[in-house]
Amino acid sequence: MKSTKIWAGLLTCLILLCFSYEEAFAESTWSSKCATYGEIKPNQNPTFQHINCLLTNAALEAKIPPEVVKAVASTENGSWRQFDEKGQPIISKDNGIGLMQITNQPNYNQEKLKYDINYNIQAGVEILSEMYQRSDLPKIKGAGPEVIENWYFPVMAYNGTKPINSPLYQSSGLKNLEAYQEKVFASIEKNSYLDDTNLGQFPFNSADFEYDPNNSGNIGFKKMEYTFTDQMHASVYQFQKGDKVLVTDDTKLRLQPGTSSIQKALAKDTTLIIEGQFLYDQSLTSVNQFVWYPVKTEDQKFAGYISSAYIKKKTVPPVKVMWGKTELKVRN
Repeated sequence: MKSTKIWAGLLTCLILLCFSYEEAFAESTWSSKCATYGEIKPNQNPTFQHINCLLTNAALEAKIPPEVVKAVASTENGSWRQFDEKGQPIISKDNGIGLMQITNQPNYNQEKLKYDINYNIQAGVEILSEMYQRSDLPKIKGAGPEVIENWYFPVMAYNGTKPINSPLYQSSGLKNLEAYQEKVFASIEKNSYLDDTNLGQFPFNSADFEYDPNNSGNIGFKKMEYTFTDQMHASVYQFQKGDKVLVTDDTKLRLQPGTSSIQKALAKDTTLIIEGQFLYDQSLTSVNQFVWYPVKTEDQKFAGYISSAYIKKKTVPPVKVMWGKTELKVRN
């Protein structure tokens, strides 16, 4: 009996060690990609671009568009801070903790949520991932997790599927711009796209949502799948060397990421070729949330860096051919 208890105890310890190892390994995988910024000092906020790097890589590790994670962080904590001026963890009136304002999550170590910014970010992306996996939230037909618009309802659930976050006002059918997820998506347009791009809009109808606006019960979703007619937007953080992209607005090709030194003026719809992995602003005081891609012009005459806010994947239009009297569309 005593031997059995000893083995059971050892097995429990091994299981706990495995879980701890997996948790630490998952975190170190993405956080180590920001090692060039140096170690994070206790009770001190990293620089904005250091946090930009942490949020970006945590999101990519979790297969979430970084645009979404950064906008959630901005909506929860506009200055991207874990600690206040006295070095104390930022805790909101409703007990939201740190950068990602983690609230009512007893499965996470509460002290680590307060003092370990990597752990706080990891918790935030895990909660978002869990919201995406929920089967009781609507999705976009044919869209995957790389599509920003497909995170509308998981983002809502991060804050709560309560009447206050209803996409439409029940009484009037008008769009609820004060809903949490609407604020997050407005932040994506402002900070990741610099107001150059409008995200696709859901074709909502008041009958899609069932709730009592006078109590705090959860919204009942009557429509579980939406077909989009608006253009959807995949995350711009997936471009690889050799990909062709289009410039979405008149902008500048820079000599270095985030600098004012201009290599060439670029007109809208200019084709560029991605030359490598994205980089962050060189200025640690910069509050830009987007990143910079090394690119070259299609004629190979110019090379430099362009903001991710001003590029989109270049798609090849179908070639029209005639088969008898029938027009066919064939992809190149």
